[in-house]
Amino acid sequence: MSKATAPATQVKPRGKTLSTRIMEHWQLYVLLLIPIILTFIYKYIPMYGIQIAFRDYKPSRGFMGSEWVGWEWFERLFSAPTFDRMISNTLLLNFWGLLWSFPVPIILALAINQLRFKRYKRVVQTVLYAPHFISIMVVCGMIRIFLSPSGGLINLLLGSTTDFLTESAAFRPIYIISGIWQDAGWGTIVYLATLSTVDGALYEAAKIDGASMFQRIWNIDLPALVPMIIMQLIMSAGGIMNVGFEKVMLLQTELNKATSDVLAVYVYEQGILNAKYSYSTAVGLFNTAINIVLLIIVNTISKKAADIDIV
Repeated sequence: MSKATAPATQVKPRGKTLSTRIMEHWQLYVLLLIPIILTFIYKYIPMYGIQIAFRDYKPSRGFMGSEWVGWEWFERLFSAPTFDRMISNTLLLNFWGLLWSFPVPIILALAINQLRFKRYKRVVQTVLYAPHFISIMVVCGMIRIFLSPSGGLINLLLGSTTDFLTESAAFRPIYIISGIWQDAGWGTIVYLATLSTVDGALYEAAKIDGASMFQRIWNIDLPALVPMIIMQLIMSAGGIMNVGFEKVMLLQTELNKATSDVLAVYVYEQGILNAKYSYSTAVGLFNTAINIVLLIIVNTISKKAADIDIV
């Protein structure tokens, strides 16, 4: 009686090594190497200078020759008389800006996606994109002209002579509304690109089932946008302490500082105008640390809520 032959073991084909894959597609890796080198040069090498936040930096002595002072500059920041005002203004300006401006590109993208006349759709997109390419200097000049107490468009419509830029309560609405006008159209690009990947058969099936336009948006478009919405929210939350420095500085006056005094302008004043390099670096580092903490918190919440994370 012959012994049963053991089944032959299947040998899995060996995959290509990393070096082989790189050699096969070396052109792509060379192209990828360029942005990596540029990022390393302009983003990582300058981080060596962060140490001046812990030193009494003197340009004549250099980084290593300057005296080490530890947390002195941070203690001075926390004890500054305007510290609480700067933190609250920075957070509130970004929080209200995010709350009001974040949904606008989503709504615009959903509306534009419903347009069926391609030529009209392109015109609408061009009109909405255009403000993004106007420089901040020009935008602030336009704001000052529109809000001028003598002959400004807003005062003409209201029949008043109010100088809105001297009103502390008006600064945040002016900053936020002008930001929505300038960037909302540009923000629709990523959402329209996402909607373009939705299978057209889903719309046809929904129409056959009698779904209205709003039902198609709610059940097809919005679920397709959810991952991108969460990703954009995470990225926005990571920069919630980063206020548009140029815009705030150009619209700031002595009479609206109660709401326009933010950390970004304070860094400029201390570092450039007053030449307090170590102190301004400490303020900037503190600002960045808060952004990192907020980014991790929002990323953790989104991962648990929707199983989506980018960090």
